[in-house]
Amino acid sequence: MSGSTEISAARRREVVDALRRGTVPQAGLDLFAVGLDRFTAALDDDIATVARGGSAFHAIRGEYGSGKTFFARWLAERAKRAGLATTEVQISETETPLHRLETVYRRLTERLTTATHQPSALKAVVDSWFYTLEEEILDAGEVADDDERALAAAVDDLMEQRLAEVARTTPAFAAALRGYREARAAGDNATAEALIAWLGGQKSVAASARRAAGVRGDLDHFGAMGFLQGLLTVLRDCGHPGLLVVLDEIETLQRVRGDVREKGLNALRQLLDEIDTGRFPGLFLVVTGTPAFYDGQQGVQRLAPLAQRLATDFTTDPRFDSPRAVQLRLAGFDLPRLGELGRNVRDLYAGAARNPERIAARVDDAYLAELAKAVTGGLGGKVGVAPRLFLRKLVADVLDRVDEFDEFDPRLHYALTVSSAELNEVERNAAQADADDIELDLP
Repeated sequence: MSGSTEISAARRREVVDALRRGTVPQAGLDLFAVGLDRFTAALDDDIATVARGGSAFHAIRGEYGSGKTFFARWLAERAKRAGLATTEVQISETETPLHRLETVYRRLTERLTTATHQPSALKAVVDSWFYTLEEEILDAGEVADDDERALAAAVDDLMEQRLAEVARTTPAFAAALRGYREARAAGDNATAEALIAWLGGQKSVAASARRAAGVRGDLDHFGAMGFLQGLLTVLRDCGHPGLLVVLDEIETLQRVRGDVREKGLNALRQLLDEIDTGRFPGLFLVVTGTPAFYDGQQGVQRLAPLAQRLATDFTTDPRFDSPRAVQLRLAGFDLPRLGELGRNVRDLYAGAARNPERIAARVDDAYLAELAKAVTGGLGGKVGVAPRLFLRKLVADVLDRVDEFDEFDPRLHYALTVSSAELNEVERNAAQADADDIELDLP
């Protein structure tokens, strides 16, 4: 443990800072996750399948507040530990409509991350790929180290071999990579950066850069499929055997115009079809949505072929849900699990606190149960939407004060107050309160 103490402290701070802001941490979720153990073995098997060149898909199902985004980021951490690259795309009507896969691909590359590179990791991945190709050629001993011209030609040949399958459907991907490498070699950084942007699906790339690489126009819906295929090839060659893609909040499709909804559902069906044909070796696709999206006529049920693909039996007791099913149901929180979550976060906080003994004494298990009950009461008794607000209040209003002030006792000096301004839409609907503030005194 001594070698990882500093890293653990940094991870604790990152998690606590995010909870204090009321957001889902980007990393460190395994430090306080509750109720996800039952998925671990099956999802690790999926990750291993993807790393071997297979593919995987799951649809995560849960009500608002059940932890879908938390689950997706927890899974992303596991994937990165196995060497995969990951990306999380928020589906939205205006910013990232599902039926425009070119936009989804652009967001995908903007959010691309690995264990060693933060978003966007696209340039770092491409540079690593070319370095790997060069090392492979030099290790073969067919080209002298100091023969730059011969090395460049050999790298071009090897690149064409690796991208042969992609080039058959999307020759522009290989052309842009070739152009990027030539621009880098010539010291033309502006063209090189523009071509990386174009490879990432960005619009408004300088025409001069596109001409230099022999590519035209912007990425379209069908080209995005080829670019994703190419990206998977590049990732695999440079040591990332797969890519986890999370399409979050896919239920927003229910709120769009009918024709747009049909196109979005069909795009998802098309993507699943392509995964089944083996076009995307190394792709782990995860979508998240509400039960209404999967079961309702404004969602998946509107497109019969997609509904058949996602069909999962949820008539049995949730205890017997298979973690290998296409749809994975998140049970959400009850008061005991909310209390467990609070205990995990308290212990995590105490590990980096100035006064851990004081925290243990004043924020004991009984107090956490009281706080969980009070927050839930302020949200109309709906435990499922309480975790975010509960953790924010616990960290910012209770733990910070106990750690900072010797005299502060949350039972004596803290009355839970929930302001409408700090609630999100789902929490506000749950509270169903007209007043600006709800004051709940803890015993």
